[in-house]
Amino acid sequence: MRRFSGPELKDALSSLTGWAVVNGKLHKEYKFADFIHAFGFMATAALSIEKMGHHPEWFNVYNRVTVDLTTHDAQGITSKDTELAKVLDEVANKLQ
Repeated sequence: MRRFSGPELKDALSSLTGWAVVNGKLHKEYKFADFIHAFGFMATAALSIEKMGHHPEWFNVYNRVTVDLTTHDAQGITSKDTELAKVLDEVANKLQ
């Protein structure tokens, strides 16, 4: 898996809503109504994440879930990360 070049990353970001590059990783913070919805997002997304075999760095505090995505083998952001970002957005949109 090859990491995105600068122009490729810019194009990929243009197709994602609310995502930014922070410290070399795709980054987004989701906010939900409460802890149950935040935890439900993580539990629901975990099924797709496991099928993809590409796991996020994520952190939950009450109604917030912060997600960072990078492909460690490529030492940067790849199409695996943007694909996972889209999956996470789909799951979040169903729960919000």
